[in-house]
Amino acid sequence: MAYILDTADLPARDRVEAVRSAMARASAPCQVIHENPDDDVHARLGVWDLGSTNVFTTHATGIRLLRTGKQAKQDAMPVVALSVQQRARGRHEQFGRRRVVAPGELMAVDLSAPYDFSWSGPGGAGCLQVPVDHLGLPVDVVRRAIADLPRSPLHRLVTDHIAHLVANADRLAADPAAPALGAANVELARALLLSAGQPDRHGRAALAETLLTRVRTYVRRHLTDPDLSPAAIAGAHHISVRHLYQLCARAGFSLEQWIIEERLAGAHDELARATDAHRTVALTARRWGFADPAHFTRRFRARYGLTPAEWRRAARTDS
Repeated sequence: MAYILDTADLPARDRVEAVRSAMARASAPCQVIHENPDDDVHARLGVWDLGSTNVFTTHATGIRLLRTGKQAKQDAMPVVALSVQQRARGRHEQFGRRRVVAPGELMAVDLSAPYDFSWSGPGGAGCLQVPVDHLGLPVDVVRRAIADLPRSPLHRLVTDHIAHLVANADRLAADPAAPALGAANVELARALLLSAGQPDRHGRAALAETLLTRVRTYVRRHLTDPDLSPAAIAGAHHISVRHLYQLCARAGFSLEQWIIEERLAGAHDELARATDAHRTVALTARRWGFADPAHFTRRFRARYGLTPAEWRRAARTDS
């Protein structure tokens, strides 16, 4: 866990300044204006690194983040934040456009430019922060996209992806694959902004370039879905099953074998968790797409050198 601030640990008189300082370190220097600064200010901010990207969450009593033109000129590395509102309605203004962001909705903020963002009462948001220089996009494309994200056909996919990152930030940041996930985050952010900022020729190119990333993301989010199949994956991405197999072959892997490996890894993690100890091995196998427990045991032992039951006992002993 990588929380940088929880005001519950601080005296009330120190909280306003602590939030301002933490916000500057975690995101971008800005004016932090509390709705009721003389009342009981509460805030919890967290940051987790995922390769070149990071996840940043804020939960706080009523707050306004105001970045001035002067502050914007001081930054050396521009960053785009793709944020999903979690609680309360956010009010966002940038580049002359105002909007209300309801819980569950996605917005983008160019942290290198002036902006005004706020909510009243207890609220929260979680965002993915991506350095602009990793996106390889012209600034004008990024800023056009910020004004009209729903134009992109990737809008809902990226919204759900960021919500998943925020909900699982601790586990994802600790995973050895965090740098690879960061690279995938950059690709998805680039495709979203490019397709929203230039929805015709460039948008189609972005969708083609990131199709494999989107397929991998979709599969990982549906590993416990019993209806996951090549046909379902292809249908979700509006391509033929043949095109899907060709895509995977060009990338040098078998779709079915990769799905099995991912499901084995998910079952491996679940069997080690004390919170899932109530599930039998057979139930865990079914949950991860293995209808035959004996087949699951053979594949698990071939992959990890232990049977599922042996691994569960060993994990409990180590903990």
